[in-house]
Amino acid sequence: MKGIVLAGGTGSRLSPLTDVTNKHLLPVGMKPMIFYPIERMVEAGITDIMIITGTSHMGAMFDLLGSGASFNCQFTYRVQDKPDGIGGALKLCQDFVGTDSCLVILGDNIFTGNLTEHVERYEKDIGTGCMLFLRKVSDPHRYGVATFDKNDQLIKITEKPSVPDSNLCITGVYIYDSDVFNIISDIKSSSRGELEVTDINNEYIKLGLTNFCILDGFWTDAGIPESYRFANEEMWHA
Repeated sequence: MKGIVLAGGTGSRLSPLTDVTNKHLLPVGMKPMIFYPIERMVEAGITDIMIITGTSHMGAMFDLLGSGASFNCQFTYRVQDKPDGIGGALKLCQDFVGTDSCLVILGDNIFTGNLTEHVERYEKDIGTGCMLFLRKVSDPHRYGVATFDKNDQLIKITEKPSVPDSNLCITGVYIYDSDVFNIISDIKSSSRGELEVTDINNEYIKLGLTNFCILDGFWTDAGIPESYRFANEEMWHA
């Protein structure tokens, strides 16, 4: 399984902190934000990792992370030079992933849960489709939210609903097989001009190729001021 850390975007919601640097280079606790998803991947045995970031701060990202030797892994870098969303970023990884599966983590996801069991389950028992990592939250309207039928089967994901069907959000942690690139090629850009990850995941659901699990331990995204502060408060003592 390959690893993909998505660390692009402008980070505008954290301005002015991000006016001169990439959001994922900001400190969370005593580490740069991007260290957390990398550490979770390596902990799960994934050591061939692609870092996707934007044009403005690629040099700083490379200066910080280097080859990956200090993390006991190997990094490959690609630049996402247009704002076409998570799907657009994933498209850049097709040659890197090849016929393998991939663990994808959004770079502003700060969490402590060990992914090893879930990665091994996917590789040994599932092997196809996608696996979505869910989490109960108090503010599901901020996220993609899972809807279940009466048999507790995941039937759809709704992005930022005003009236959520559940309090289970889709975290920025996903496992995909290599067919994800065919799905990305078939979906259309949203009104924002982006290839949305929710559309990718809903397509897997329609195909009946979706598994899910609950992400254990501490988790937050650090993409807005409130959650960035929360992440710092929690991880400072971790």
